[in-house]
Amino acid sequence: MAFLMQQMLGDKLKNMMGGGGEDTGASGADGKETAESKGMSREEFEEYQRQLVEEKIERDKEFATKKAERANLRGLLRDKYRLPQSAQDDAMVQMAGDDIDIPEELAKMVDEDEEQEETNDSFMGKLQNMDVDFDTIKTKAQTTMTEVKQAAEDKCVLM
Repeated sequence: MAFLMQQMLGDKLKNMMGGGGEDTGASGADGKETAESKGMSREEFEEYQRQLVEEKIERDKEFATKKAERANLRGLLRDKYRLPQSAQDDAMVQMAGDDIDIPEELAKMVDEDEEQEETNDSFMGKLQNMDVDFDTIKTKAQTTMTEVKQAAEDKCVLM
């Protein structure tokens, strides 16, 4: 019965008395964590806070680097496919400075694509892909030339 009464009237009584239902033991007067709320000494708590700040700075730095790497990658892809550049990506790359790296697998893929394009674009690359027998082409060309000469001799009186 007491449980039922507390459930029904407990919140209303707390609000009337200014309790508000907050746990004041876990935080200080301004709502921030304190050394006592964490169960640490003052020095331990300061070291803990310093570590939190350092970890946050490191995470933010890594995030900015990853973001710049992605922007750099987008720029490289835009160059490759001749798309217009993005000022936002350029700014992101400049903010990161020299910390930008392209993942190794991606660099290998880009290099392989460039090599493949170079071989496909060159004349020798096209000839290699054709699988043509040059001896047969040479004999065909010679027989065609002799046939043209004979036809010209037959039709032309001066030759």
